[in-house]
Amino acid sequence: MAKLKADVLVIMPHPDDAEFGCAGTVARWAREGKHIVYVLLTDGDKGTSDRSLPSAELAVLRRKEQEAAAAVLGVREVVFLGYPDQGLEDTLELRKDVVYQIRLFQPDTVVTLDPYRRYIWHRDHRIAGQVVLDAVFPYARDHLAYPDLLEEGLEPWKVREMYFTASDDVNCRIDITDTFGLKMQALACHGSQVGGRVPEVEKSLRRRAEDAAGGTPFKLAECFHHIEIPG
Repeated sequence: MAKLKADVLVIMPHPDDAEFGCAGTVARWAREGKHIVYVLLTDGDKGTSDRSLPSAELAVLRRKEQEAAAAVLGVREVVFLGYPDQGLEDTLELRKDVVYQIRLFQPDTVVTLDPYRRYIWHRDHRIAGQVVLDAVFPYARDHLAYPDLLEEGLEPWKVREMYFTASDDVNCRIDITDTFGLKMQALACHGSQVGGRVPEVEKSLRRRAEDAAGGTPFKLAECFHHIEIPG
């Protein structure tokens, strides 16, 4: 199987999760020449308060929104796994699908949501973070995990590091002063989610980014829990 090497794999449950959590960092990395790929686990078909919009139409709309947002940021490819919104479970099937993407793209860096955020937290976010963490270590690494993937030419892969967004345990802050505008342009692509609230959302996210930059020389930052993966 041809290798589609990516430097960074951003694995999120819903369209717009990456834009809210790490789009400034994604845009910074893309400017630095990194090859970035998004993997979306669900189709986002429940993320609306509009009762006139059927789930199937919403899923199609959100896919288009995510593709547009990724293009703004310089993301090279967006993969949609198509699991139902609010339906993620920690299953062998989902974990295998994530392992497949990791072995296919062979990223040095994986970004996802922190599964250990306390109390109020979308269940899909919690499960996605746990599944991605487990897929990275040890499943993507070990040849005896999902041995049928070897038959497809997908060799084991060791991810070097992970960044977790929306963490209660921040140990890493990345300067997005020069890419905050791109973050907001990307978020504006998600019309089904932010609609006419872009100025309000921008004000809130700018304040959050200013707080995240506290104690650093940056004006604006995104914060993460960062780990290096043992061999």
